[in-house]
Amino acid sequence: MRSYLNRILTARVYDVAVESPLDVAPNLSARIDNNVLLKREDMQPVFSFKLRGAYNKMAKLTPAQLKRGVIAASAGNHAQGVALSAQKLGCKAIIVMPVTTPQIKVEAVASRGAKIILHGDSYFDAYLHALELEQKLKLTFVHPYDDSDVIAGQGTIGMEILRQHSQPIHAIFAPIGGGGLISGVAAYVKAVRPEIKVIGVQPVESDAMSRSIKAGRRVKLEHVGLFADGVAVKQVGQETFRLCRELVDEIILVDTDAICAAIKDVFEDTRTNLEPAGALAIAGAKLYAEREKLKGKTLVAIASGANMNFDRLRFIAERAELGEKREAILAVSIPETPGSFRKFCSLLGHRNITEFNYRYANSKEAHVFVGVQVKDQSETTKLVTTLGKHKLPTLNFTDNEMAKLHVRHLVGGHAPGLQDEILFRFEFPERPGALMTFLNSMNHSWNISLFHYRNHGADYGRVLIGMQVPNHDKKPLRIFLDNLGYRYWDESDNPAYKLFLS
Repeated sequence: MRSYLNRILTARVYDVAVESPLDVAPNLSARIDNNVLLKREDMQPVFSFKLRGAYNKMAKLTPAQLKRGVIAASAGNHAQGVALSAQKLGCKAIIVMPVTTPQIKVEAVASRGAKIILHGDSYFDAYLHALELEQKLKLTFVHPYDDSDVIAGQGTIGMEILRQHSQPIHAIFAPIGGGGLISGVAAYVKAVRPEIKVIGVQPVESDAMSRSIKAGRRVKLEHVGLFADGVAVKQVGQETFRLCRELVDEIILVDTDAICAAIKDVFEDTRTNLEPAGALAIAGAKLYAEREKLKGKTLVAIASGANMNFDRLRFIAERAELGEKREAILAVSIPETPGSFRKFCSLLGHRNITEFNYRYANSKEAHVFVGVQVKDQSETTKLVTTLGKHKLPTLNFTDNEMAKLHVRHLVGGHAPGLQDEILFRFEFPERPGALMTFLNSMNHSWNISLFHYRNHGADYGRVLIGMQVPNHDKKPLRIFLDNLGYRYWDESDNPAYKLFLS
């Protein structure tokens, strides 16, 4: 630790890096009843902490080494750090990146003047190819984590945290991919304030460090999850493994939904969208505080990066509520009789419905796929019990990955033998009770044969409804629609409906 303490104190990072703020997350702090501080490494010039270690390593190269150039392998953020450092030091850089790297990171690296080679599906594949090119082209390899100078550069984050917050800190949470960041932070913190816990956080699908520490040796994963691409590492470094095993107090594993929820938490407090790897520490801090039943403690979480493709926000927004256990995904069986649909909706009460999928299947029973906003997991259990008592068998799919990823988008299909069906598209005001107003206003002899709704975050909801309305009821139907007050469109002749649903 003394060796790393000296390396960190003399690290050359501030030619390119800034001392990032240590900001309070007020909303998150209030919700989990602890003082949560965010170390804002997403505010670095490359929107990630990685430039610290890269520059510290490259600034110590000889003039001859700089003249030949450097090479690195990276899923994105280290690549940007190397590219910026090369630009600052006036040397050429080649970056080998996995083909799965988000485009925003590829473009950011290219904008710094580095040459990019896309190779392999993971960091490890890119790493092996980079080592081949290092020997062939006589370049200097800049390792993203398993290098003492890189580790020392990342350790300046720990130095800044303790300088910025001299009061008691219960724990510092850091994401772990290869282990460079947490190794540097732990080396400094344990040398200066050993009473502070240093806790690592990994995705359940990329837990190489956690498995390695449990096994007492470096474990190589066969596959890694790519959602948090910044920490998708198959095998941790030798030096980082040694430091983590000696200095890190614990490693917490979090799933995709928890990461998405953490991204939302940080956005609500800072209006910044972290990348999945960048939000790992926040997800871990929340899980740890709940598990340990902490109250009034100071928890520091390193927000390590914000390089994310905009298109991923669609998925993240959808999964964030699930990560907080504030959305229940249920499959409910109801009798295929007029009024049963309305009865089911009334049992949901004033809970906000996030999604509703239903299609007529047969004359006896209907299956409804529904998302409902809840306060916590216990409310989900209570709702399932209530529906069961009213003879509406219910399955809880909240933790069913296939249901959340795929089945929710496939509910529907043709309904053979269905008579007198007409299809309407509505815009409902997005407020509690809007659906019940619709159901209570319609003729109770009309059977709802199709229903689809998803909350899109707007002030109005988009709803598609199929109803069985006999020809002699067409005039009452028009009166009902005109009196309802919602905008609507008749979609009965829509070719998409005819091809896939009618």
